[in-house]
Amino acid sequence: MLSILNIDNENKIKIKFTSGRYYVHAPLEKSADIENILSRIIGISGWAKTVVCEKNINAVLTACIEEGKKLFANGIKTFKIDARRTDKSFAHSSYELCCMAGDAVSEAVSGLTVDIHNPGDIIKIEIREKAFIYSGGVKCFGGLPVGCAGRGMLLLSGGIDSPVAGFLMAARGMIIEAIHFHSYPYTSLEAKQKVIQLANITGSYCMGIHTYILNFTKVQMRIKERAPLIWTTVLLRMAMMEAAEKAAIKLKCKCLITGESLSQVASQTIENLTCTENRIKLPVLRPLIGFSKEDIILKAKKIGTFETSIQPHVDCCTLFSPPHPVLRGNVNEANELYEKLELQPLIDEALNDYELVK
Repeated sequence: MLSILNIDNENKIKIKFTSGRYYVHAPLEKSADIENILSRIIGISGWAKTVVCEKNINAVLTACIEEGKKLFANGIKTFKIDARRTDKSFAHSSYELCCMAGDAVSEAVSGLTVDIHNPGDIIKIEIREKAFIYSGGVKCFGGLPVGCAGRGMLLLSGGIDSPVAGFLMAARGMIIEAIHFHSYPYTSLEAKQKVIQLANITGSYCMGIHTYILNFTKVQMRIKERAPLIWTTVLLRMAMMEAAEKAAIKLKCKCLITGESLSQVASQTIENLTCTENRIKLPVLRPLIGFSKEDIILKAKKIGTFETSIQPHVDCCTLFSPPHPVLRGNVNEANELYEKLELQPLIDEALNDYELVK
């Protein structure tokens, strides 16, 4: 069964979809835009520009020869044929197609030879409602389609880790909302713009992100004024978790998502992680918990957030960081200190005065 969707009548773009395949038909001048979008879509394994021809052997072999010429022009010296015959009424089997196309290409393109074990590229033939011939292709991220696994609230900072965490959960099918805490005027407007830019980049993989920006200056100043210095970072994280959970529940998110990695910094020891999440009921997903910093940086570079993340604008998490923070906080002591701060009115005030960036 083949379905057709007219996605953009003005630009003559159509999407056809059938079992296991989507076909995008568009004018040549739209290729660059479409390729950029396809390379960012989570849930597809890859894409390729495809020649479409009638289902007769002469047309198929001619298309394969043209594909072979392109490969040779691009410096490829060896190839193999991979054929799939979904339409079993086609006269030739997959094996016969491989043999016939391999012979035809190697005879027509001098210098291009068959190597089935280690080919420079693969010419693929698919016999479906028509014949599709292509080579090369771009490998995508795979994963699950965004939206099939619920909705999560990402605590988005201006650092390297949290955008990667959001991307990884989107790759498991989750719709991502984001919440960011800033402490203007102690943190700059440039720091906020940096986070918006990170949300834009991450959102390009996640079908868009709504980012809720909260001014946490009053909360942070209350902690600075009343709490022991060594506890300020953990207590701030506890307040952020509480605010994020309240926002998440209102937005029907099923979990919180953070970029924490075990023992990467003082607030991310197992004891301090236990302190920061002990007052909330929603599950906290930490997709980077076992990643090294090097692994996280590689992933950030791959999705394009790294260069923005390393811009030198301080966020509120590092603003008043103590020189010697508590490393293994006790949950009971953390809760006692937190209760004395009486932060709930200040958190509610921040939640009621958010800025939404779509």
